[in-house]
Amino acid sequence: MSRIQKLSGILANQISAGEVVERPASVVKELVENSLDAGANKIDLDIDQGGMRLIRVRDNGVGVHPDDLILALSRHATSKIKELDDLEKIHTLGFRGEALASISSVSRLALTSAVANKTGWKIQSEGIEQELQSNPAAHPEGTTIEVRDLFFNTPARKKFLRSEKTEFEHIDELIKRMALSSFDVNFTLKHNQKLVRQYRAAHSDIEREQRVSSLCGQSFMDNALKIESTMTGLTLSGWVALPTFSRAQADLQYFYVNGRIVRDKLVNHAVRQAYHDVLYGNRHPAFVLFLEISPEQVDVNVHPTKHEVRFRESRLVHDFIFRSIQDALTHIRPGQCGIAPPAVNLITGETTAPKTTCEETKHNHSEKNFATYTPKQQTLSLSVREQMTAYHKLHADPQLPKLNAEIPTQTTIPPLGFALAQLRNIFILAENAEGLVLVDMHAAHERVLYEQLKKYFTEKRLISQPLLVPLTVTLSEREVNKMEGHEKTFQQLGLRIERVGQETLVIREVPDMLRGADVAQIVRDIISDLIEHEKSTRMDDYIDHMLATMACHAAVRAQRKLTIPEMNALLRSMETTEHSGQCNHGRPTWTQFSLAELDRLFLRGQ
Repeated sequence: MSRIQKLSGILANQISAGEVVERPASVVKELVENSLDAGANKIDLDIDQGGMRLIRVRDNGVGVHPDDLILALSRHATSKIKELDDLEKIHTLGFRGEALASISSVSRLALTSAVANKTGWKIQSEGIEQELQSNPAAHPEGTTIEVRDLFFNTPARKKFLRSEKTEFEHIDELIKRMALSSFDVNFTLKHNQKLVRQYRAAHSDIEREQRVSSLCGQSFMDNALKIESTMTGLTLSGWVALPTFSRAQADLQYFYVNGRIVRDKLVNHAVRQAYHDVLYGNRHPAFVLFLEISPEQVDVNVHPTKHEVRFRESRLVHDFIFRSIQDALTHIRPGQCGIAPPAVNLITGETTAPKTTCEETKHNHSEKNFATYTPKQQTLSLSVREQMTAYHKLHADPQLPKLNAEIPTQTTIPPLGFALAQLRNIFILAENAEGLVLVDMHAAHERVLYEQLKKYFTEKRLISQPLLVPLTVTLSEREVNKMEGHEKTFQQLGLRIERVGQETLVIREVPDMLRGADVAQIVRDIISDLIEHEKSTRMDDYIDHMLATMACHAAVRAQRKLTIPEMNALLRSMETTEHSGQCNHGRPTWTQFSLAELDRLFLRGQ
C-alpha cells in the first residue's frame, strides 16, 4: 500500500459531497431544509431537466448577513450550533454546516441573499478551490440559491443518475414529504418553466386536512382516523388509515420526528405491531404521523442524510406509538367512523344528528317513520352451539365464553340497522337510517368470536404445564445472556427457562396452548426480538393465531340459514366488538350503500 498522505481540499469536499449529494433530490432536500430553518413561509423551486441542469430555491427567510456569505460555503460552518452541548438539543433540520460546501464542490453554485433593511449580496463558486468574493446584488429579504450543472466536474458520478423524469419524480416526492410537515409554508414547484405543484399554506384544521388530501389522495382522508395522543414528554398526532385501506407497498407511510422525516426500524415495528391483528396478508398500513419529543431525548446526528434517529428511551417511544395507534384502531365501531347515520326515533320519526367528525351522506329522501315497528325486549342467541363443536375438538374447555347477545327495546335505529333478509345464505341485508347495509356473516361472526376468545384467555391467563422431558436449546452466548436479563418476560409468557451452560438453555414449562408447537423456535424468535427491539410479541402473535383458527372453525358457515333474530343478534354484537370492521384476516366484514348511492345506481332524479 502507498504511504499515508493528506487529501487535497477539493477531494475531501467531494468525498463529503458523496455522503450528502446522491442525486438532485438530495440537493433540494438540503436547500429547502435551510430555507425552513431560516423561518421562510414561502419557498419557490425551479427545476430544469430533472435538476441536472438547474435547481433554484428561493425563500423569504431571514437571509444571510453579507459578512457571512463566504463563510456559508466553507466546510463545517453553521449558525445552528455553537458548542458540543448543542448537539444534544437539536431544534433545526440542518446543523452540520457541510451541505453548501459539499454541493458547491460538485456544481456551479450562486448564492444571493439579503437580511432585513440591507442591500443584497451575491457569491458564486464553480466546484474548485478558489478565492471567493461577494458582490452587491438586488434581492428582497431572503435567499436564492442556484445550483447548475450538477456533477459537471465528476462525470463518473453523473453516469449513475437516472432519466430526467425519474430524477424529477424524486424531487416531487421530496417536496410532498416536506409539505406534509410544514403546513404553514407555501410551496411552488416548477419543472422546465411549467408549474407542477402549488401547496398553499394551511393554518386551520380544515386547511391541513385539505393539504393532506391533496398530497395523499382524498381516498386516504376518507378512510383515515385522526390521532391525538399525549403522555409525559411525548405527543403523537396525525392520521392512520383504516385496516381496509391498506396498500400493496409501503408507499403511503410518512413519519416525522420534531418535523424531520425519518425512516426508523423501531417506528416501523411499532406501527406494524399495532396493525398486526387487522391487516390482510402482506398488506401495508397507510399513515401520516408526527411525533413531538424533547430534543434531548432523540439523537438526529447518526446518519449523514439525517434520515435515521436514535431514541434515548427507545422502548418507551415504541410502546407509546404502538398503544396510541392500537387504541385508535381498537375503538372503531360501526357508526363511529366510515358511516355516521343520524339517529331516528322509532316512535316519533324525529331525526337527531349524532356527534361525529365523519361527513354525512346527504339525500333528498324524507325520513322514514318507524312507529309501526316496536321490537320487544328479548334475548337472542347466536345459535352457534353446533359450530362451537369444532372449537371443542381443537381445545376442550368446559368454561367457554358466553356467546349470547341481548337486544334491549330500541328507540333509535342502531348503526347497522335491522336485518331484512339473507342473500344466498352468505350475506345479511339490513336497513339502517342511511340506506342498505351488506354484511358477510361468516367474516363478521369470526371477528366477534375471535375478540371474545381473546378476552377470555386474557382473563383466564396462561396456564403452564411442566414438560415430561425438558427441552434443550442451543444458542449463542449473546442470546443466552439476553434471556437472563428477561426472566420475568418469559415467566409472563408461561415459559420457565433455565440456563445450564454458556450457550445452552433448558425449557421446563410451556403454556398449555403451545403443546405440539415448535417451542424451541419460538424461544429463539423471542430472544431475537429482545435483542433487536428490547421487546417481543411472538407469543402473543402465536396465541392470537391459534385463537383466530378456533374462531374461524366456530363461526357460522356460508350456506347456513339464519333467522331474523339471529341476524339482528350478530349485528348488535358487531356494534360492540373491537375491530368488527375486519375479519381475523383483515378483510372487510360489512359495507354501506347510502340512499344517494342507490339513487345514482338507478338513475333516479336524473
